[in-house]
Amino acid sequence: MGTTYALIKVHNKEKTNVKELNLLVDTGSTYTWIHRKHLEGLSILPERRHKFETIEGRLVERDVGIAYVEYENITVPTMVVLAEENDKEVLGLHALEGLALEVDPTQNKLKKAEAILAI
Repeated sequence: MGTTYALIKVHNKEKTNVKELNLLVDTGSTYTWIHRKHLEGLSILPERRHKFETIEGRLVERDVGIAYVEYENITVPTMVVLAEENDKEVLGLHALEGLALEVDPTQNKLKKAEAILAI
């Protein structure tokens, strides 16, 4: 199984400025991580702070806020981590589920979910 990337657009609610990013899709990450400099440039500000456990088992604290992500003309609000410079930028599960997308591991791309799990 390879890696999957998605070209997404990110913006604030008013869509006053849009940033296009090619993000690694990470179904193991609950939230989407985007560098703080990108988000602040879009006027997306922290709303609270959370602790996160990294893949290495370390605990880190990061600010989180709400951004709008767009993929293939579908836009949804999602929680984003204002990632620090050394953090990876990834498209997380919360955004994928909001966009009703799933990973096709044979093609290494995103596809529309046939149905959303109800229970």
